[in-house]
Amino acid sequence: MVLTVVLDTSPLSTVTKRRGVAEADACRQWVADRRRAGHNILAPAIAYYEVARELDRAGNTVGLARLDAFCQVPGCYLPLTDSALKLAVKLWAKARNAGTPTADPKELDGDVLISAQALDLGLPTSGIMIATMNPGHLSQFVPVDHWTNITP
Repeated sequence: MVLTVVLDTSPLSTVTKRRGVAEADACRQWVADRRRAGHNILAPAIAYYEVARELDRAGNTVGLARLDAFCQVPGCYLPLTDSALKLAVKLWAKARNAGTPTADPKELDGDVLISAQALDLGLPTSGIMIATMNPGHLSQFVPVDHWTNITP
């Protein structure tokens, strides 16, 4: 089954670290293997923002260039749309009302935004997987797994 794999912030950050970092090298190989298997790998705008803001704060221009290069692969970058934002509003409210918030009420709540971006693709949930290093909060909205568990 072909999956659309949406990268959470941690795998996106990891895949764009410098060569020679064992986990980053493994993550790049994982992305390449998934692509060869026909899966779509997407970097959502909100994950890009979360990774890029820290790289910029640290003055890591080389890291920013690697992140931008990764996201510029055709079909990789997933822009944040108005419809995804509106869906995120609904997901956030539903989680709050159910007593299962994913962040402090005053936080932007990137997990909800990434989930909404994935769901806004209009694909059946069986065809979507969020690749993460922390499946807890995201799992109430979309299928999610640790990136190393998503196999071709």
